[in-house]
Amino acid sequence: MAVKLRLTRRGKKKQPFYRIVAADSRAPRDGKYIEKVGHYNPLTHPAEIVIDEERVFYWLKNGAIPTETVKNLFSKKGIMLKWGLMKQGADENKVEEEYKKWEVLQLERQKRLEALAAQAEREKDQQEPEKEAQLEAAKDSPEPKTEEEAVEMSAESLTETSESSAGVKTESNDETASASEELDLTETAEQEASSEKK
Repeated sequence: MAVKLRLTRRGKKKQPFYRIVAADSRAPRDGKYIEKVGHYNPLTHPAEIVIDEERVFYWLKNGAIPTETVKNLFSKKGIMLKWGLMKQGADENKVEEEYKKWEVLQLERQKRLEALAAQAEREKDQQEPEKEAQLEAAKDSPEPKTEEEAVEMSAESLTETSESSAGVKTESNDETASASEELDLTETAEQEASSEKK
């Protein structure tokens, strides 16, 4: 009989809760099991993982094979690290020392993730007012109904920008000439587009 350490599903529909069990590999997923060694609740944040390490090590020593999911859960709790060191023949002091180092690394990793999440949240908060201002500006500007109105509006905006850059409120001959050239170019482009459509 091959024993596996695996999950059995419990809980209501769309509210899963899993038991970590030692079971015969031929038994169905939610069928009979030999012993419960822990549980896993993915709905809490962070996910709740409770494992009886003593019983897990007992089953691992007796040849039980954990599934990939259970192996990942064990890794999150540091059990696979301890098991690897025990298989190499390390004494208990060495195992505890390595486990403490691993815990420190996990705490640092958690702090980094929290800092990144907080930074992303701050950036999101800063971008929201800018987007709202852009939307308001877009709402305030009148939209052209026809192509001719669009050409007229673009010509007006060109003259306004040229006036503001020159610092002069009256139009000079060069500015009117360039604006009329722009209008001529846009009109010829419109005529070509309309002839292509026909």
